[in-house]
Amino acid sequence: MSGHRSRMKVGGMTCGHCEVAVGRALEGAGARDVEADFRRGEAVFALPEGAGVEALRRAVREAGYEPGAVERVGGERVRGGGRHDYDLAIIGSGGGAFAAAIRAVERGARVAMIERGTVGGTCVNVGCVPSKTLLRGAEIYHRAGHHPFEGVRTKALAADYGAMVAQKDRLVGRMRQEKYLDLVEEYGWELIRGEAAFEDEGTLRVEGRRISAAAYLIATGARPAVPPIPGLEEAGYLTSTTNMELEEAPESVLVIGAGYVAIEQGQLLSRLGSRVTLMQRGPRLLREQEPEVSEAMMEALRREGIEVLTGVRIERAGKTEKGKKRLHLAVGGEERVLEGEEILVAAGRRPNVEELGLERAGVELDERGAVRVDGRLGTTNPRVWAAGDVTLGPQYVYVAAYEGALAADNALGGAGREVDLSALPGVIFSDPQVASVGLTERRARERGLEVQSSVLPLEAVPRALVNHDTLGVIKLVAEAGTGRLLGAHMVAENAGDVIYAATLAVRFGLTVSDLAENFAPYLTMSEGLKLAAQAFGRDVSRLSCCAA
Repeated sequence: MSGHRSRMKVGGMTCGHCEVAVGRALEGAGARDVEADFRRGEAVFALPEGAGVEALRRAVREAGYEPGAVERVGGERVRGGGRHDYDLAIIGSGGGAFAAAIRAVERGARVAMIERGTVGGTCVNVGCVPSKTLLRGAEIYHRAGHHPFEGVRTKALAADYGAMVAQKDRLVGRMRQEKYLDLVEEYGWELIRGEAAFEDEGTLRVEGRRISAAAYLIATGARPAVPPIPGLEEAGYLTSTTNMELEEAPESVLVIGAGYVAIEQGQLLSRLGSRVTLMQRGPRLLREQEPEVSEAMMEALRREGIEVLTGVRIERAGKTEKGKKRLHLAVGGEERVLEGEEILVAAGRRPNVEELGLERAGVELDERGAVRVDGRLGTTNPRVWAAGDVTLGPQYVYVAAYEGALAADNALGGAGREVDLSALPGVIFSDPQVASVGLTERRARERGLEVQSSVLPLEAVPRALVNHDTLGVIKLVAEAGTGRLLGAHMVAENAGDVIYAATLAVRFGLTVSDLAENFAPYLTMSEGLKLAAQAFGRDVSRLSCCAA
């Protein structure tokens, strides 16, 4: 008998013996399948129809503990009579995996997490955390030697990349422990070390151990993709991962790619002294962004001495007699040869699926090699779900976490939740930052919408004026007639912070009038949103400071 899962907070438990005592008390009062946890101070159990809650509370109190309120966890018990080892088995241990595990445990499920390597996934180990702390260090160094203020004399003396990397490693180690490993014990799921592979449609095998779960979640993430360029393997190359492990910045770097990873990593190296060239296949930088955003970012990189080549086709790679790396290109129909100390590959991501035995589980891949999922993150096997980078959706850890929790709800309780990324913000942590949310003007028109837009150069934003740094732009896209905000796109200092206000506006259907009529703190970059909204109907260059 399974029943609905319920949770009772229990005060006074301090050890495993307490868990046993509380479990016996609850079972004696009619509860079934009790799982008490002294660390979390609670007991989760199946509550049969007609069972008296007060009888449960009285039994816990008589056992010497303090019962709290009883609440329903949600969903039907999926384990059903102990037919499976776990309710949910998660392959991977990154942001999506942890969000799923936490949500599942909160629902009262028995959870196993399987990891073959380092716990924490991409973000904390080789992605967001290490790259952003290194970018911040490079920004501090750069600004010491390059700022616009008269009478302020500073000097950039030296940058020790190896020391920066060592500090980064210490930060990563601490955050991996505090934000990942410690949570395993706190929430109480099982962490299994080893390579997981499906044995059949309903069974995993991990290092010889057979594991059965009512539902499975694939959250194995992705890794840097390496294009099949002749001679590249022999010449040698860096990825975003290995670039952040160097002891010193290379004298010169050829970057294959010009997306967010390429821009961030390229600017990092440039500011530490490398001569950097970015290479883009398409006709412009950041081709999915607004043209005004691309132009502003091109100018920012150009001012720092970073060369950006567009319309590039890489023919082959090699090495010179002196050991330098060489790329043979076709640029606009002309042949070129570039040389550099290193080649950095930043050309997208590849899902980690090769060792999972997905064909034995009946889980299909799409044309990109990613796990094929529907709008609820279900795969072609009804017991298997997938979330995060392994699906090659937007490569943000907050998307992985959102999808992990959503997949857990759907897998365990049949919630039927659909993924909604319509108000998803994205940030490139360059300097200035690039941030966007919602539709570009082109995407909105492709959907058949009539749109209006405003383009506000940062020269019109007082915060940029007092910073003596007016390189950048803010563009808003709105629905014609209603004024509903469809998208916001910007290049500016702290754009990643400002974009949250625009995200709420897009998410909740606010109009440009709502933005224009609301208060915005003077001399903050967020005031640029209000000014860009005002620009739909006024010439903001003719307004005084703080004009409504």
